[in-house]
Amino acid sequence: MGYTIAEKIIKAHLVEGEMIKGTDIGLRIDQTLTQDATGTMAYLEFEAMGVPRVKTERSVAYIDHNTLQTGFENADDHRFIQSVAKKHGIYFSRPGNGICHQVHLERFGIPGKTLIGSDSHTPTGGGIGMLAMGAGGLDVAVAMGGGTYYITMPKMVRINLTGKLSPWVAAKDIILEVLRRMSVKGGVGKIIEYGGEGVKTLSVPERATITNMGAELGATTSVFPSDEITKSFLRAQGREADWTELKADDDAQYDDILEINLSELGPMAAAPHMPDNVKTIEELKGQKIDQVLIGSCTNSSYLDLMRVAHILKGKTVHPDVSLGIAPGSKQVYNMLAANGALADIIAAGARILECACGPCIGMGQSPNSKGISLRTFNRNFEGRSGTKDGQIYLVSPETAAVSAIAGVFADARELGEAVEIPMPEKFLINDNMIVPPAPVEEMDSVEILRGPNIKPFPTSEPLPEKIEAKTLLKVGDNITTDHIMPAGAKILPYRSNIPFLSNFCFAVCDEQFPERCRTEGKGIIVGGSNYGQGSSREHAALVPLYLGIKAVIVKSFARIHLANLVNAGIVPLTFVNEADYDTIDQMDELEIPDIRELLGKSEITVNNKTKGSSFKVSCQVSERQRDIILAGGLLDYTRESVK
Repeated sequence: MGYTIAEKIIKAHLVEGEMIKGTDIGLRIDQTLTQDATGTMAYLEFEAMGVPRVKTERSVAYIDHNTLQTGFENADDHRFIQSVAKKHGIYFSRPGNGICHQVHLERFGIPGKTLIGSDSHTPTGGGIGMLAMGAGGLDVAVAMGGGTYYITMPKMVRINLTGKLSPWVAAKDIILEVLRRMSVKGGVGKIIEYGGEGVKTLSVPERATITNMGAELGATTSVFPSDEITKSFLRAQGREADWTELKADDDAQYDDILEINLSELGPMAAAPHMPDNVKTIEELKGQKIDQVLIGSCTNSSYLDLMRVAHILKGKTVHPDVSLGIAPGSKQVYNMLAANGALADIIAAGARILECACGPCIGMGQSPNSKGISLRTFNRNFEGRSGTKDGQIYLVSPETAAVSAIAGVFADARELGEAVEIPMPEKFLINDNMIVPPAPVEEMDSVEILRGPNIKPFPTSEPLPEKIEAKTLLKVGDNITTDHIMPAGAKILPYRSNIPFLSNFCFAVCDEQFPERCRTEGKGIIVGGSNYGQGSSREHAALVPLYLGIKAVIVKSFARIHLANLVNAGIVPLTFVNEADYDTIDQMDELEIPDIRELLGKSEITVNNKTKGSSFKVSCQVSERQRDIILAGGLLDYTRESVK
């Protein structure tokens, strides 16, 4: 039996376990990336391990999230990250150089390599044939220190692409169709692999759009073959030597296969408030809009913005619409400026934003009250835009641009013949905003610069014999990490200050939750299906840890958040009978006896002391994860083993 693309990369990097689906495997990691919203904590964790220099082939620290500097906090964090990077062997991408996933694709990604990043959209690298996965900051810190990265061996799903996209239909519409079919939890425990003749019609930036937003499926990652199109892209980036061919064997076995005929797709949009709430543009056409934002790690490539410039050229943005555009990297920005496309965009009335994540992470550009905002981003969770009642739709750059002119949802296909934007034979290459680390012989002289906003990593303790605490919060299905630990311009500057962040934990769901935690001193959270979907932010586990949360009992977990709970030493439990969820009320006192002994078992009894009843839960963790929780978290478990 042959291997899939992902299985080939896993096999080449397997250091522990066997490729048996559903079992724990350990992988050697070649590359890591961090961004500044998660990076400060990741580097504090790396320092705590006492490893003098990273042991990966390439680690890069990007500044792209917290770039709105309304106080000293973000600037201090940037300075801290730059000094840590210089001392410990990490490349540093300065603010203004671009979004981590766009820059990494351009300058560092290599087919066949493994990459983990402290950002859930790290699977963007699958667009050039990497096994690229989002992870919590502590997992990234461990990998930088030479430690193994553990995942559950995923199932393999093949998506066969046939045909060719019609004019003005985009790669964004492909992944929206996948989300429509599979849902935001349909990829959990799976790797999505793309194949078929239709793959050859897609450029690397288009493939990266699809793998980027594959994170919204809950998938472990998504991956495309590395072929002649990949080779051409790397050649244009001056990196042809990094190319290697990578494709699935003809007799590779998949757990599921989906067929998508690209010729049959039309423009689509994900309606509020989930990426899988997909509608066709025909259903929305003519509805008034208030704002359009083009950019993010999903759709800010040179090809994306050249198409936008073509649509905007000689036209004016509708007077009732605010249009903002953020190039994904300095390379893209420079090339648009050099060829005149930027002038066309400016002349049309667009507001040019810096090369950063910006409004995608809630950093500015919040829409008006109840405003309808079309965005080329990857998430439209309620409140994520910074406006609680904002109505956020996810669309392609083509749909966004034509709608910005019309002032309503519009269909770009009415423009007629599609513009052909060729892939550049040579990109403009200027890495002057990437700072290499200090040589080994100079690293000891580098001073780490810490600001007053940087607080210590929250402490945990070994798991007790039993857990006895009140249900301090009960929530429903599809709770995201934005619900647990919101982002936005007011909160993001405090990502290195867990005590301050704790004031906002679950504020979207229940503003009184932090105060209840402080009053009780300890607690349990109960939730529904797909708990913890969305961002990889480990703060969604670290802040509950700080607030005294001992266990989380849900119907099902999202992959990265489950790992982050384990890393924080919080016990993740799932209902054996999901109907038992309905028997628990907020503030019920629960008791989990003998949890230290039963951890990792398929049936554990939980006593509801308030109701005088009991129910069964399961703790689906590996032996290694069990040991981590028993120790009180990954930091203590790992500190000695990676030296």
